[in-house]
Amino acid sequence: MQVTLTRWGPDDLPVLERANTPEMTAHLGGPETDEQLRERHARYLRLNASREACMLRIDVDGVPAGGIGYWQAEHDGVPAFETGWSVEPDWQGRGVAREALRQLIRLVVADGRRGLLVAYPGVDNAGSNALCRGAGFEHRGSATAPWRGGELTFNNWLLDVSPLDLAGRQPGVDEQFDGDLLDEARWWPFYTPHWASREATRARWSLGGGGLELRVGEDTPPWAPELDGDLRVSHLQTGQFSGPVSSDVGQHRFRDGLVVREEQPEQRGWLVRHGVIEVRLAAVKHRDVMVAFWPIGFEERPDDCGELCIAEIFGGELDDDGGWVGVGVKPQNDPRLREDFEKIRIDGDLTAMHDYAVEWTPERVRFFIDGTWVKTVVQSIDYPVQFMLDVYEFPRPDGIRDTAALPHVLRVERVRSFPPA
Repeated sequence: MQVTLTRWGPDDLPVLERANTPEMTAHLGGPETDEQLRERHARYLRLNASREACMLRIDVDGVPAGGIGYWQAEHDGVPAFETGWSVEPDWQGRGVAREALRQLIRLVVADGRRGLLVAYPGVDNAGSNALCRGAGFEHRGSATAPWRGGELTFNNWLLDVSPLDLAGRQPGVDEQFDGDLLDEARWWPFYTPHWASREATRARWSLGGGGLELRVGEDTPPWAPELDGDLRVSHLQTGQFSGPVSSDVGQHRFRDGLVVREEQPEQRGWLVRHGVIEVRLAAVKHRDVMVAFWPIGFEERPDDCGELCIAEIFGGELDDDGGWVGVGVKPQNDPRLREDFEKIRIDGDLTAMHDYAVEWTPERVRFFIDGTWVKTVVQSIDYPVQFMLDVYEFPRPDGIRDTAALPHVLRVERVRSFPPA
């Protein structure tokens, strides 16, 4: 099923007519007259022409299925775009509205004239309220106003899509990898060694030429064959917390039944709680490779283990025009969190350097690529995180490595963190 948005045109009056039923207008005060529909249709065309609005038809596999749009508004005196939508009954419950809203938000970001998107569905419109919540809008109370000869009580949903603004802010740490050695006060060059050993999980790395290189080469062994098969990884992390041998206390409990195999010293190298975290890195275009930057809970308490996935890029998902970047929040084993993760299509060469960042408050996490907003997650992660910087080589089903492509190299120019504003 392909959902597309098409600019509202002169022949789209029938879309409004099909939406003008008691069922479709139950949360809007009932159907409009034929004259009101024609006026609405003309207004859509006029506002599109003046750029005061962007009104669109929703198509599913080329068949008109509803409408969506955004138009100029204000919220509490702040310039904003307001959005609204309708999807015909035959297409409801199939993810059409969710995908249409996702595409519309991208259009608002690309428009760039206003950094706030608002929606005001009726309080009893469960579907539209759920749609706002799932898209990362924040609920800011409700209000009642005159509407179509009566009153409508509606919820206020706000989505901040403004770009990342670091003007005037100084980083707490700005790691540019410009020395000859890793700063061991910050970086621990082993991949969760408590589940295996430091020797098996030791990173292959080098500095110079303007940054860090992490490598998976011919000499990189599987990090824990009995736990993770032939997965190979070169990795740095900025903290280490685990218990004694044979205990189940340790960070990144990626499967059940894990026990500590080698005791590790506690490391509190570079832990962050709220603020901005940013990395500048280049992905690797190879089907066996994934690169990632994951701040995860330091996990001094077992439930404090959620993940802020700032960038997760599979080399097999890159092409000549761009690729997919995974961003969002993963609970791991934190029962207070729900997974809110998605892959964002980014145009351009992702094997070149790009900036990936989060702006993290106790209420929400906003994700950015090259300073442009791409996602908001309205959840609270309220404990320190450490950084996990990785390049992985995944095993193929036939067990044969592509040795001609080795080494797989993750290049990183910079990692920095800013304290809360």
